[in-house]
Amino acid sequence: MSLFSRRDSSARGLGMTSQRARDRLVERLVAEGIRDRRVLDVMRQLPRHLFIDEALASRAYEDTALPIGQGQTISQPFIVARMTEALIQPKLPRRVLEIGTGSGYQCAVLAQLVEQVYTVERIDELLRNARRLFRKIGIANVRSRHADGRLGWPEEAPFDAIILTAAGVQLEESLLDQLAPDGCLIAPVGPAGRQQLVRVRADAEGWVRESLGAVSFVPLLGGTG
Repeated sequence: MSLFSRRDSSARGLGMTSQRARDRLVERLVAEGIRDRRVLDVMRQLPRHLFIDEALASRAYEDTALPIGQGQTISQPFIVARMTEALIQPKLPRRVLEIGTGSGYQCAVLAQLVEQVYTVERIDELLRNARRLFRKIGIANVRSRHADGRLGWPEEAPFDAIILTAAGVQLEESLLDQLAPDGCLIAPVGPAGRQQLVRVRADAEGWVRESLGAVSFVPLLGGTG
């Protein structure tokens, strides 16, 4: 029985939301190239069906993005796994800033792997729902904030890693400034239809940017709602 199953019976799921469905999802992730066992083990246990509307629960373990309301989506499991894998290699970060809490699923994955996650969400309703879920399944190492994610969380900087779950047309300098000297940032970047997932690290010459492939994310917006 998983950690989450012990804390809340709804986390176990039935039929299309059962442990067997999570196992099949992980098999697909492995076939698609995810190799980090730490990431795979977390996604095998984490009840994704709790992070989406009950009407869509039967699709929770398909490898696809799903709507969560407010014009937002819960990311495709492969993308969550890919971004998490990129974030924790070659060194596991201790403190991570997430921009765009959304459903809370990416944050929950990270919370099982790192010491502390700081997450910022501009849409109050989504953040309140995510906070309830974190309490429900016993996640205690997340600090959350209702704010404009483009500004980050400067009072808690520097961060060992920063991850964005929405795409800006370009990287936000305000976020790069909040990275620790040896930190990394994972983000989708570019206009709709031409987005790339990138990893940015610092070296003696400045920022080194690496492309991790084409992606499709909702846009990174300013302000709060």
